[in-house]
Order: sequence, then C-alpha cells, then structure tokens
Amino acid sequence: MVQFITHYTDRYTYLDSVRIALEGGCRWIQLRMKEASTEEIIPIAKEAMAMCRKHGATFIIDDHVELVKLLGADGVHLGKNDMPISEARRILGKNFIIGGTANTFEDVRMHAEAGADYIGCGPFRFTTTKKNLSPVLGLEGYTDIVSKMKAEGINLPIVAIGGITKEDIPSLMKTGINGIALSGSILRAENPIEEMKEIITIIESWKN
Repeated sequence: MVQFITHYTDRYTYLDSVRIALEGGCRWIQLRMKEASTEEIIPIAKEAMAMCRKHGATFIIDDHVELVKLLGADGVHLGKNDMPISEARRILGKNFIIGGTANTFEDVRMHAEAGADYIGCGPFRFTTTKKNLSPVLGLEGYTDIVSKMKAEGINLPIVAIGGITKEDIPSLMKTGINGIALSGSILRAENPIEEMKEIITIIESWKN
C-alpha cells in the first residue's frame, strides 16, 4: 500500500500534487491542508475527490470529519491532536475509513480499541513536512511495534510515514509494516510522476 499525502510547495499546488500521485499510479490520496479554513478546503476537496474517482483511488480527508460526511469522501485521517477516533466512528458509522496517527504501541492499541481501520505510524525520520514532530522511530521502532501487535493479536494495517525515501523501502518493509505514506520526497524529485511509479513498483514487488 502506498499512500500520498498532499503538500503545497513553491512548485506545486495541492491539486498538482494529487494529479502527480495519481498519474504515478498511487491509488490512495489523503488531502492534508492543516492551516486552511473549511471554506478553503471544500473546493479543493471536491476537485481532488473527482480526480480520485476518475482513477479509482481512495480519497481521505485529514482531520475534518464533518467534510468527509458532507462531501462523501471515503474516510478521514485523524492526528494525535484531532478528534478522538471513537467520536469520529460514532459520527461517520461503519462505512467510512478512519485512520489514526501513532508513535508508540500504546497509541496503536488505543486506536485499535477505538475502531480505527489503519494506523499511520511514524515518524520514520525527521521531516520538514510536519510541525510538532513526535520522537523518531527508525527501523527498530517499527520492528518493536509490529512484534507487540502480533503478540496482542492486533491486525490493523500499519503504514510508515515521515521522511521516507525510495531507498528506505526495502528495509522498512522487512520490519513487517504493510505500506508507506509519502509526501515531500515525491514532490522534491526531478520527475515526481516517475518517482511515484518506481516506488509503486518496489512496493508491489513485496506482495509477491
């Protein structure tokens, strides 16, 4: 699984980044516009969702549970300071995807009990894309979390996030995670669409 998290840069708008990811073969887009108002998010979310529908991609909105319901997105991703997952599940019901951010095994267990569908776990390493960064996990952190999940019978997909590059993927996948989330590393590439294609190919090879 490869998830793409939108990011606004000097070169690319939020919608540019969605288009790049989709054309590169990514089929899971999270619209993240942390500093934006609801009024700013809605038109971009509508267009991004239409692009995702055209490509058969899953469309997730970061943080804004009410917009997920209003616009009919596929689900929401909730950070550590966002609405509790249990409350989001109560509002959205069982037909929407809810993902939660985790930095420790205790976070994972809490999200699993609250009804999360997947975990965005990180950061793998330091990243400038996100403010208020939690402690860096590294390979050992993922190995530890995955082993504790197995021991307690928690079967949620774990998606690694935070400063991940193409070169990191083989060693990360060996830890037992299920996928990766990318943002800045794609948009900084000389040819972002080709970069995404290469990463999809690497991830797909781990399924076989």
